[in-house]
Amino acid sequence: MTRYFIELAYNGKKYHGWQIQPNALTVQEVLNECMSTILRQEINVVGCGRTDTGVHASYYVAHFESEDSGIDEKYFCNKINKILPKDIAVYSLEKVDAQTHSRFSAIGRTYEYHLLTQKNPFLQEFAYQSHVSLDFEAMNKAANALLHYTDFTSFSKLHTEVKTNNCKVTFAQWEFVGDKWIFTIKADRFLRNMVRAIVGTILMVGRGKLSVQQFMKIIEAKDRGQAGTSAPAHALYLIDVLYPKDLFVKGEYFLNGISQ
Repeated sequence: MTRYFIELAYNGKKYHGWQIQPNALTVQEVLNECMSTILRQEINVVGCGRTDTGVHASYYVAHFESEDSGIDEKYFCNKINKILPKDIAVYSLEKVDAQTHSRFSAIGRTYEYHLLTQKNPFLQEFAYQSHVSLDFEAMNKAANALLHYTDFTSFSKLHTEVKTNNCKVTFAQWEFVGDKWIFTIKADRFLRNMVRAIVGTILMVGRGKLSVQQFMKIIEAKDRGQAGTSAPAHALYLIDVLYPKDLFVKGEYFLNGISQ
């Protein structure tokens, strides 16, 4: 069997996240069905991580194994994109070592959260609109505080099966881009629901309901019950997945997420 990586993107609006689950449409399920049809064998695609219901990925990586050791990238991408629904696109295919894993080989991930401060009919479906004024200076102070902590239990979905709630956040910042504010956060790993819980709590800082010091106390409490309500899913995007630069045999252009 030969292992391949694929780069893809998806609009998560109508999907119940990435991972297959009973009685719900997921991105993984759709990919499995379409790829099995193209390659004429049963395919089980393994993703670089979960995304929640309604969350998007402008950049996502997955791997699969095939009996065919010589799948042509151009042929494959052309064929798969013809039968995939309009809200999923595959951009590239790369042969990798059998031990290389789309999830466990990743060394970093980046998310964006898109926020509107005024109504925009062209962005409403893909960004969250705040109906009150926000203090973005205070919100950026709270975002910067994330870099000084490693235990993010306060922002984790309860009763998950992970061994640790420790993450190393390397960047977190709000920036005004075009017609919206974008919160960008980078870390070596993320807990389930972590970004949306962080955004929801930082918004409380922006609204004046929490001080930056109180925000820090919430992190230190390691108690999800003290943090804010998770921000809506439709404005969250996975935008990058980072891998070691020597991981891929082609190495010319494949993967936006190759470390420098």
